[in-house]
Amino acid sequence: MDQKEVSGISFQIDFSQPLYEQILNQIRSAIVRGEIGLGEKIPSVRELAQGLHINPNTVMRAYQELERDGLTEKRRGQGTFVTSSSKRVEAFRMEVAKEQIHTFIEQMKNLGLTWENVRAYIDQLLDDDKGGENP
Repeated sequence: MDQKEVSGISFQIDFSQPLYEQILNQIRSAIVRGEIGLGEKIPSVRELAQGLHINPNTVMRAYQELERDGLTEKRRGQGTFVTSSSKRVEAFRMEVAKEQIHTFIEQMKNLGLTWENVRAYIDQLLDDDKGGENP
């Protein structure tokens, strides 16, 4: 895995995985965690492609998906910026959280676990990891 920083944004690139998805997911995560601020300019397609040593079309594809998510917006002649809407970012965070929770629940069902089993295991892990504190 290769770690690179472009315009203050850190990327971990695994060339054995689809690059477009890695860029997309890492920028999404940075936005929802607040590492890239609301209204902040993100690197141009060319700048990011050069910094990561990848094809600009790969970056363009990820940027188009970010715009469809409502997380970024293009400003003619200025570049691409993170949305200034904290509500949109929070809504996206909740969408992703719900998807992850549904996936987790389905995986637990496929393992034959009941909700009671899962909850007991989660409680045990939280007690072990946090000394009994809830997240």
